[in-house]
Amino acid sequence: MDRTGDRSGISSHPVRLAATVVSGVFLLVGILGFVPGVTTGYDGMTFAGHESTAMLLGIFHVSILHNIVHLLFAVVGFALARSDGGARVFLVGGGVVYLILWIYGLVIDMDSGANFVPLNTADNWLHFFLGIGMIALGALLWRTGPSARSDTPSPRTQGGQQGA
Repeated sequence: MDRTGDRSGISSHPVRLAATVVSGVFLLVGILGFVPGVTTGYDGMTFAGHESTAMLLGIFHVSILHNIVHLLFAVVGFALARSDGGARVFLVGGGVVYLILWIYGLVIDMDSGANFVPLNTADNWLHFFLGIGMIALGALLWRTGPSARSDTPSPRTQGGQQGA
């Protein structure tokens, strides 16, 4: 339930819609990571590690683990998008996770075992912009929508009408 107790659908609050759309993108990316042709070097895909030669769209380094993480992120996002607060947690929390992943990608040696996801420079910058974007959506959209306006009762809902 959202803050107003309504489960009427994702359109009841913009933050829920945003979380659903972001989750859909993660689902699409997770699936496309397993599609030969969309993912180049598909024959060289490994479960994990920098040895994987698979590149989503020929740009982003992927592995089976990397694709599974995208799919799991989608499942979590869809589940949390069922409520306003959950959607915000997904967007802001997920954004923080992606900023941490961006920092991780900057500090590790791309050719070492520490690059287990695997990551490349394109992944790192995508993670940065994704993290900033998700946090911005969660923070800015939280302030809009019907349930955000219903947090503070109006004078009419506090027990009567005000005098003229």
